Amino acid sequence: MLPGTQLEQPGMDDASPLPPSDLDPETLIWRVQGMDCASCVAKVEKAVMRLPGVSDVRVNLMAERLTLTRLPGGADPEAVERQVAALGYRPTQLSDAADSRSEAKHSAPGISDNDDGRPIQQIPSSTAGAASAHGHAHGDADVEAGGVPWWRTGKARLVMALGVLVGTAWVVSNAVPREAYWIYLAATVIAVIPFGRRAIALALAGSPFSIETLMCVAALGAVAIGAAQEAAVVVLLFGVGELLENVAAGRARAGIRALVGLIPRTARREAADGSVEEMPADRLAVGDMVQVRPGDRVPCDGEIVAGSSALDESPVTGESVPVPRGPGEPVLAGSVNADGLLRVRATRAAADNTVAQIVRLVEEAAASRAPTQRFVERFAAWWTPAAMAAAALVILIPPLLLGGDWWIWTYRGLALLLIACPCALVISVPAAVASGLSAGARRGLLVKGGAALEAIGAARTVAFDKTGTLTEGRPKVTDVVPLGIGADESSVLRFAAGVEQGSSHPLGRAILDRANALQVAVPAALEARAVPGKAVEGVVEGTRVIVGSPRHAADAGASVGDQDIARAQALETEGKTVVVVLTDGSAHGLIALRDEPRADAATGIAALEAMGVAAVMLTGDNERTGRAIASKLGLDVRAQLLPADKLREIARLREQGAVVMAGDGINDAPALAAASVGVAMGGGTDVALETADAALLRERVTGIAELVSLSRSTLANIRQNVGVALGLKAIFLVTTLVGITGLWPAILADTGATVLVTLNALRLLRWAPTVWVGTTVSADAGTPASSV
Repeated sequence: MLPGTQLEQPGMDDASPLPPSDLDPETLIWRVQGMDCASCVAKVEKAVMRLPGVSDVRVNLMAERLTLTRLPGGADPEAVERQVAALGYRPTQLSDAADSRSEAKHSAPGISDNDDGRPIQQIPSSTAGAASAHGHAHGDADVEAGGVPWWRTGKARLVMALGVLVGTAWVVSNAVPREAYWIYLAATVIAVIPFGRRAIALALAGSPFSIETLMCVAALGAVAIGAAQEAAVVVLLFGVGELLENVAAGRARAGIRALVGLIPRTARREAADGSVEEMPADRLAVGDMVQVRPGDRVPCDGEIVAGSSALDESPVTGESVPVPRGPGEPVLAGSVNADGLLRVRATRAAADNTVAQIVRLVEEAAASRAPTQRFVERFAAWWTPAAMAAAALVILIPPLLLGGDWWIWTYRGLALLLIACPCALVISVPAAVASGLSAGARRGLLVKGGAALEAIGAARTVAFDKTGTLTEGRPKVTDVVPLGIGADESSVLRFAAGVEQGSSHPLGRAILDRANALQVAVPAALEARAVPGKAVEGVVEGTRVIVGSPRHAADAGASVGDQDIARAQALETEGKTVVVVLTDGSAHGLIALRDEPRADAATGIAALEAMGVAAVMLTGDNERTGRAIASKLGLDVRAQLLPADKLREIARLREQGAVVMAGDGINDAPALAAASVGVAMGGGTDVALETADAALLRERVTGIAELVSLSRSTLANIRQNVGVALGLKAIFLVTTLVGITGLWPAILADTGATVLVTLNALRLLRWAPTVWVGTTVSADAGTPASSV
């Protein structure tokens, strides 16, 4: 018994779990509806951190999760909920996994009843990027917990009511102009009340310079100077803008959560008596046997026990061609069984399957802050206070020092307040990054955060490991050369495969695979044995057969002609491993093997070079083999490198600019960590997700070029967003100061820019990898690294 885990009590046969102590910290989790930008995250974090006895506050925007540690005697859960609700959000405490799963089922709009959202709920929240406190507060999610559409939310009802009031005021103003002011005033007051309450709550929670504060001051100031009509329009446009942002954020969140819909709701599990029962897929345990019928989605990560079929893995890995699978081969949750009944043994629980890991990775990555985002947040932190001071100077200096009209300059100062909100600027980066991460994940490109996503696009060099990255990671027979009288390819393979039967050596398995592929009948071998490190031998069809290296053949005194030795040396010069097949002491044939490059390796290297990114291969193999592979693919090579040598090469390359290292995520871990960005491929999903900054679910070299393309598309989108956010503000700042535009165009500039930025970021959800042919790269690949 481990100390401290169970307590034995006299008179009881079984130990009982030790109940939690009131003195122990506890972790609490809430689902918080209504957050739609990084600024919302900052508001919630700052407000909750002000509560006594609360620490380690983490808010995940995409998962809509608030996680905190409550110390003994700290604020109770009700106090946390009151603090969050005062900001206009809707917290719901998640007390256990069941509640969590239930909440998730309704949290992703547009997902059907089969899409219950289980994996998201079993994902720990990570620290979300704290943004500036100068953003929007959004009190209703675009779809409420009960599946209510966005137009039936409280925010939508407020906007509709305000629209009716403003429309009524416009009609009345044409019929009875004297009464229009009071109707506009009523519309303004009704709309300002909820925003005003929120502004006060935000100020008390540590966010005094919120847009609610700016908007309320501007609207009430406009009423004070008699511009009630414009004040009402300002509040209406503000409400409409927030509603549109809320809907757009819901679409972005649903884009990520749609991954959860890949898992079917139920699974057909085989019982011990052989009967089949339907049960919730999230209750499958490791070792359970499930049946997958043609057309069904696989409910779990597992291994095929019986049956063969083609599996469509495109929803998970992006692989467009169905992959044939048979007994002993792995299957991924969410893939579609095309044509045969399969019996699959579950190898992972629902919380740990591939789809759950992808969702967890994307949500945690979206919560991390990119360097550009951190800069924008620092900029926004002083922008709003400075802008408020500037608005005060605009109101005071012209009338006091220049004899200006108080009404005119007060009006312009109030408009400047509305222009001052940096909401569009604050969300410009995280919105683009979240969309980019989601688009990549849906195509098998997993990136662990905005920092890595930015760095990939700026890479000057990509360093590749050879085995398992540029190559398949297993040798294949490339040449079969008959030598003896009467020898042919079939007989060479028949003798070699006969003595290699049952071998676990990679070369032996490759020879057997080639014989099977050519449908060569493999006879049984007698007296088969292995000579460690040298050869295998046995008796096949009455003939003594030895399969070994040319050196072993010479040492054994075999009859090998000079011409045959020259042919073997020529094959070795090409970086191939050569074995000699001896029959009764004479050379019967040569078999050459090599770990061949992946089918798309040359295309992937060419695509990188076409985008201005250099490629180099770092390998521990010998110089001859390394140069043979490199020359075939068209890239530089550094061979015979130990792990420490690879680290030195990475350091040298980093002196010339950002470096991406692509390896299998196992033996290349030091180099992956030393590079600007490490990309894991070929080492298995678990290793890929844990080791590097990014991972490719499809083990294709072109995936590296796709990552560069995705990164550059995201960076371009960020530049566009920042340009729109700052450009519109600059234009309306000038037009306001010279008196061309007033209050409602000012609020339109802010909310309009925010909506434009969000919609532009959502365009990234439609990003698709470029198809490269030879060295031709379409415009979608982005600009060269030098211009990023």
